[in-house]
Amino acid sequence: MQKKLFTLAFGLPLVLLCCQSKQTRVPAPKLRFAVSYPTGLATQPLDGRLLLMLSKDGSAEPRFQINDGAKGQQIFGIDVEGMAAGEAAIIDGQVFGYPRASLGEVETGDYWVQALLHRYETFERSDGHRVKLPMDRGEGQHWNRAPGNLMSKPQRIRIDPGARQMVAISLDQEIPPIEPPADTKYIKHIKIESELLSKFWGRPMHLGAVVLLPHGFDEHPEARYPLVVNHGHFPHTFTGFRETAPDPDLKPDFSERFQMAGYNRIQQEYAHEFYKQWTSPDFPRFIIIKVQHANPYYDDSYAVNSQNLGPYGDAINYELIAEVERRFRGIGEGWARFTYGGSTGGWEALAVQVLYPDFFNGCFAACPDPIDFRAYTVVNLYEDKNAYYLEEDWKRTARPGHRDYLGHVSSTLEQMNHRELVLGTNSRSGDQWDIWEAVYSPVDTDGYPKRIWDKRTGEIDPEVAAHWRENYDLRHIMERDWASLGPKLEGKIHIFCGMMDNYYLNNAVYLAEDFLDKTENGAKGGIVDYEPKAEHCWNGDHQNPNALSRLRYHELYLARIMARIQATAPEGADLSSWRY
Repeated sequence: MQKKLFTLAFGLPLVLLCCQSKQTRVPAPKLRFAVSYPTGLATQPLDGRLLLMLSKDGSAEPRFQINDGAKGQQIFGIDVEGMAAGEAAIIDGQVFGYPRASLGEVETGDYWVQALLHRYETFERSDGHRVKLPMDRGEGQHWNRAPGNLMSKPQRIRIDPGARQMVAISLDQEIPPIEPPADTKYIKHIKIESELLSKFWGRPMHLGAVVLLPHGFDEHPEARYPLVVNHGHFPHTFTGFRETAPDPDLKPDFSERFQMAGYNRIQQEYAHEFYKQWTSPDFPRFIIIKVQHANPYYDDSYAVNSQNLGPYGDAINYELIAEVERRFRGIGEGWARFTYGGSTGGWEALAVQVLYPDFFNGCFAACPDPIDFRAYTVVNLYEDKNAYYLEEDWKRTARPGHRDYLGHVSSTLEQMNHRELVLGTNSRSGDQWDIWEAVYSPVDTDGYPKRIWDKRTGEIDPEVAAHWRENYDLRHIMERDWASLGPKLEGKIHIFCGMMDNYYLNNAVYLAEDFLDKTENGAKGGIVDYEPKAEHCWNGDHQNPNALSRLRYHELYLARIMARIQATAPEGADLSSWRY
């Protein structure tokens, strides 16, 4: 290092340290993992995503510890095609990982190690593309629980990335099938083969519904009922409805999310309370359904038609809902259908109301996923060039991805997306950012969704953003088509969001509200409502905290639904057979 003295105009020396900067590089690790599976677990070579997990925490299997939170553990992933029994797939220092990008960044120490193969199937779609994707197997698209996936037993291993070490791992376990839930007097589970989706995917595809029947359904065969569609993530059965009293012997748990002790007991209490309301003499009789539309990309389809997922919107409305109403005596008319949901379900509720305006008579959208892509959480897809960083002349500021109600950031957008990239390439992680991409994007030349941004760098593709805008930006669609949509949506839109939503979803609600307020009738009869300091997923209940209000969805909007029916039912409509 050389020191050079320069004299400033006012006579003081300036010391400049001139040196050749050298970027610190992590030595390439000699550590390698060789992962294979034995004969007998598969009849033919397998395709999929091979995942390797390292955990410092032995309280649970590593496969259950991969998340964006402070306690999330390390994961690496590679694609495998035609992996035969006994053939070793290698994970080494060249493989991308999260949170540490490579094995070379992992500290020497003792770790619980586990590997898992998330199996893919081959689809010959009707659009001519051949793609490899993980089919849902009844678990709601969770790679760490999917039946048929191969995995190893967790092992405690000493790891030194700088040492020449080959660790052999055998995928000698297979996740077993999931037992289907049983029907009860009130809860029925139905499944149909969708002609629309089967044609698109080139193989039989199914839709399901978990149906909550009204009290007195069998005793009143003449009654026909309004239908309420509860949109949201994959439902194994109908939660929030419990016929028996809470279990007095249930060991109380602790909810990390709500920082609440005994939350499992509270859930049972509220579920049983709803059952008592549902069967009470004055409670209106109607049908509630939860839709099962897990698909090769996610635990639900977002209930709209998509180039990558197929015509799920039409299939749900015109095939599944039609079958539910036929089988369970639904009224089957738009004035007698309503929809509600939170988060993903909130976006879906608003989307189906906007895109199928005559099919539903009201939507209740709580904490919806971004409904204006100028606020795609904290990214403006139409003006920003990079999703991960706010680019300025002298610095780059990482964009936040998750916060608490005080604004404390726990994950950035880059971190969240890099975790997904490890879980799956080509939008196949089965997680949040990838499903938005799969639903909203056009098909790329390889048959997979075209990236809205480079998953590694965050660079936004403006052409893809333009496609999103015209097809799925709900605020833009309403504004663009308001001349025809406005009269059909009058009084039907209800949006609720906490002002400190963990995922910044309130930002898009503000922008959508600005438009609705400027319409000629101010979206007459509709509501946009907020709660200060409320996190994800506030649903319009000003009396209770999120932890409790989320347990009251099914009855929360009932009064407004009943008022809407009374105000809008056509002359001669059946307003009595279901009011026994």
